[in-house]
Amino acid sequence: MNTKKAIQSFRQNVTDKYTIYNSLFAALPFSGIANVGALLPILLQACIDGYQEGKSPMNIIDQFFERHTMADNEKEKISRLFKFVQYIERQVVLFDAIEDAAFDSVNQLNGTGSLKALYNEAYFKGKLPLLKEKLRSFKVRVVLTAHPTQFYPGNVLGIIHDLGEAIAKNDFETINLYIQQLGITPFFNKKQPTPFDEAINLMWYLENILYKSIGNIYNFIHEEILNEENNNPFIELGFWPGGDRDGNPFVNAATTLKVAESLRSAIIVCYYRDIRLLKRRLTFAGVDQLITQLEAQLYENVFRPEDSRRVQQKELLEKLNAIKAMVIADHHGLYLNRINSLINKVTIFGTWFASLDIRQDSRIHTAVIADIDETLKRQDKKGILPDDYASLSETEKIKILLSVESVIEPTDTTSTIAKDTVESIFAIHSIQQLNGEQGCHRYIISNCQSALNMIEVYTLFKLCGWNIQQLSVDIVPLFETIEDLKNAEGIMTWLYELPVYKKHLKARNHAQTIMLGFSDGTKDGGYLQANWSIYQAKEILTGISRKFGIKVKFFDGRGGPPSRGGGKTNKFYASMGNAIENEEIQLTIQGQTITSNFGTLKSAQYNLEQLLSAGISNTVFAENRKDIIAENKVLLEELGKISHEVYQSFKKHPQFLPYMQQFSPLNYYSKSNIASRPGKRGNANQLVFEDLRAIPFVGSWSQLKQNVPGYFGVGTALQKMKDAGRWEEVKTLFNEVAFFRTLIDNSMMSMLKSFFPLTAYIQEDAAYGPIWKLIKEEYDLTQALVLELSGNQLLMEEDATGRASILMRDKIVLPLLTIQQYALHQLKKETISEEEKTNYEKLVTRSMFGIINAARNSA
Repeated sequence: MNTKKAIQSFRQNVTDKYTIYNSLFAALPFSGIANVGALLPILLQACIDGYQEGKSPMNIIDQFFERHTMADNEKEKISRLFKFVQYIERQVVLFDAIEDAAFDSVNQLNGTGSLKALYNEAYFKGKLPLLKEKLRSFKVRVVLTAHPTQFYPGNVLGIIHDLGEAIAKNDFETINLYIQQLGITPFFNKKQPTPFDEAINLMWYLENILYKSIGNIYNFIHEEILNEENNNPFIELGFWPGGDRDGNPFVNAATTLKVAESLRSAIIVCYYRDIRLLKRRLTFAGVDQLITQLEAQLYENVFRPEDSRRVQQKELLEKLNAIKAMVIADHHGLYLNRINSLINKVTIFGTWFASLDIRQDSRIHTAVIADIDETLKRQDKKGILPDDYASLSETEKIKILLSVESVIEPTDTTSTIAKDTVESIFAIHSIQQLNGEQGCHRYIISNCQSALNMIEVYTLFKLCGWNIQQLSVDIVPLFETIEDLKNAEGIMTWLYELPVYKKHLKARNHAQTIMLGFSDGTKDGGYLQANWSIYQAKEILTGISRKFGIKVKFFDGRGGPPSRGGGKTNKFYASMGNAIENEEIQLTIQGQTITSNFGTLKSAQYNLEQLLSAGISNTVFAENRKDIIAENKVLLEELGKISHEVYQSFKKHPQFLPYMQQFSPLNYYSKSNIASRPGKRGNANQLVFEDLRAIPFVGSWSQLKQNVPGYFGVGTALQKMKDAGRWEEVKTLFNEVAFFRTLIDNSMMSMLKSFFPLTAYIQEDAAYGPIWKLIKEEYDLTQALVLELSGNQLLMEEDATGRASILMRDKIVLPLLTIQQYALHQLKKETISEEEKTNYEKLVTRSMFGIINAARNSA
């Protein structure tokens, strides 16, 4: 679809429909919302005109109240502002639903990157045998996380889904009803959700979207491409809520077991629904009895799980295959495609639905082993460590840990965290017994800085009584900071050479999963250096893994915005060279990315196919993959180094954190009740950069509309190359190296979402004006140079619909951004009353909801 047609389609199917349906908001059943529908467009225009005239958010709000309302006291003003926030929140939902409904009109579902296009290209190029060979083993693993970048509760997600379907049918009456429903449906949590609440919310996507879309993809590959029996699921689901302990004190072993049980229940419910539908068609003699028996067994598992015999994947497949065989033999294969479809889903999802990952910080494991040793000695039992253990070298410590033969119980611990860590390892065994090994088989070590950190986890499994010769768990290191990424080669080489670990990998089919984190990498080292460091680490780790006969699988911890590894994800994977292992694509999907990429059946299927196609194409059409040549690597290294130095200098600015705390909602993330975990690591009263989580860090820059982590340092690095007379080298790099081009494209997205007039008033501040100007100068420089580099006149010029969507969303939330800045300013007043302070704090946190939700297309 060319640019002109794409824009025309977007205008007809999205912009125009939004204008029409937005008019229905005037009748929303809000309490006391009189005139808000009429006044909001006036406020929006006041914001647009005001920022063009150089006014501050405070001037804009004050003048709006003075000129267009009778509000003459602070209480009434705050009340009005809350109504505007409520109204705009629902406008964002409407826009989400309209974009969902228009997805197949705006996107080419069978175009480039789809499985149909992949098949056709392989067919015409004589590559079908290679395509089939790759499909027998290649997988995409999508891991859903509950990181707090999405603010819609489950009931609102349901409305978005239903509203989108009604809009697609142009069912005006139903649309009107849903919009009224939106008006009286709460958008925020009155209390902080638990990890279990987060898990249940995410399961909505599993049951309503991914179960069907992944099943459709499997059916297509199985029937249209392979035409043979196949055990490869193609797409696997992972799940972090209830298993991710890193920094979340509210996750415990009981929660992990409860989530695993709920995942099992959810998939059995899906099978039960499908069986009931299938039963209406399979009314043939003999078959009807078999399917009735299976229906009854699933019913018992759903509604009386504690009293029924737990059905397992193998048994389900045996019974479905028996039904299939009878239909083929005696009933002309009628409805065989529906039977196969259910068999395929059972093959993919088993009785686990999504595999729970356990994640914990390496420093916790060190403390737990010390706690176990101290507790055993206190109980007059034999300890597991010598008294001088803390002073020993890493090699000596590993030798001691590998010699440990003790088996413990959770009671052989003292601290709460040690007890839970041990119980979580016991819980993994229980989940594997309940849901199968796929139910929970990965233990991820955050902040992994040494081979010792890996062996500590290995030792904990041994202490908990696991058969270490057949340990059915993958131990996964997570390397995030620039320094950790540099050290990864030495750590993995040491482990690959360690006889005990070699035996473990042999039992795990000679495969090692390594997780690489974009979020903290960017926070630590800046956008360009973090991405380049991760690319280099992948090349190096691929090389040493191949040397030792190990298949390395890279698991990318990606967020929504480009600064957290997001952006056009499929383009990122398509840009990987031959020197990077291409066994699987594994990535986290979180927050608004889940809604934007997997919120509907069509968008989920489209984006999953794009990921599959990106990975498969890299092998099937390997001749199209250009490895980064030595001279380009040198240039990327230089660019990364310069940007890293610039970013580090910026981080050391004395006003760096105070600036964020003063002018962004950074301090209010923990008050928003959007997630079960704290907004920062550690318990220190004073915020330090190292304890700051990546999500509030990136999110705060986003709500300032400055998006620093997505471009800072890029412009200076490009300028230095230009000053050195190397601009043509950089242009060649952009034109010939897909990896670099993808980074620049994604950085453009971060810049397009920036809006400096919102905070231009800060430049007059004596304390904070210099840092605002520093950021603005780097933004201006980066924008000018990336446009020159790309040959474009506008940011994201080549993604016309993506650009249009971002600009439309930013326009919708402009009053919200203005209200948030106004509220933050009011909170700084010395004369503010406690009641006003409470209300303005609520206004800040409530405005966060719509601003972040509107950024769903950051993925």
